[in-house]
Amino acid sequence: MPWQLIPHFFVSGVTNGSIYALIALGYCLIQNATGLVNFAQGEFVMLGAMIVITLHNVMGLPMPLAFVLSTAAVAIIGTALERGPIRLSRNRDVLTLIMITVGASIAIRGASMMLWGKSSHVFPSFGGDDPIIVLNAAILPQSLWIMALSLAALVLLYLFFHRTLLGKAIRGVADNSLGAVLIGISVRRLVALSFALSGALGAMAGVLITPITSMSYDGGLMLGLKGFAAGILGGYGSTLGAVVGGLLLGVLEAFGAGLVSSAYKDAIAFLVLLTILFVRPAGLFGSVRVHRL
Repeated sequence: MPWQLIPHFFVSGVTNGSIYALIALGYCLIQNATGLVNFAQGEFVMLGAMIVITLHNVMGLPMPLAFVLSTAAVAIIGTALERGPIRLSRNRDVLTLIMITVGASIAIRGASMMLWGKSSHVFPSFGGDDPIIVLNAAILPQSLWIMALSLAALVLLYLFFHRTLLGKAIRGVADNSLGAVLIGISVRRLVALSFALSGALGAMAGVLITPITSMSYDGGLMLGLKGFAAGILGGYGSTLGAVVGGLLLGVLEAFGAGLVSSAYKDAIAFLVLLTILFVRPAGLFGSVRVHRL
């Protein structure tokens, strides 16, 4: 066993796991606000990266400005998804609304293929390409940016949800939407805000991971599925579970790819998902009661 490679596998796992955690948090926000699974979350990831490619590579805007504009643009797209087809749907059945997100995912992917083509795109890393060697682990500067910005996003989200009235109102809607309406909280406005935050988190994940993996019009599909698997692993709807599930999935995936074969890297995420569904359907931090039919 290549013991000297363990630090490298761990760093790689935490890097990817931070991305999965951001995507899983996006799923979690919409699940708590509406009870829906947003299958367009992966397309938010892809759009964030593609918009930066246009703003930075084509239009020549500075990377920090392109990053902010891309995140804001995808937040607006997320809001438009909620205020458009989801809010205007005459059938409020959850399955129907979920299928609307599936349709939105396909439509966004198709439009992106026509706009950016089928080729993969990439933009420069934030801090250069020279790795930093720590305990036999070659750490790319981009990995440090991913960990630092993901941690900053998590801290800001925690402060928003626990220290601001708006954040507490969203938590109230998640706990009891009917009670929130009775005390005068505008549930619709907060649901739209949840979609905006979900879009921003997805865009951030896409921008951060693209310098390492590149991005194409369908690149968000696999990332979205892995973020979903991370959410299930941690306990769907649990913010703490989304973070822990994302990091754990990333580390398991990295060790599996390094110790077994990289060919099974993507399969490991779904193997973990199936195992959790069989052994602990509520996930590590979930509390959903499961009834056997």
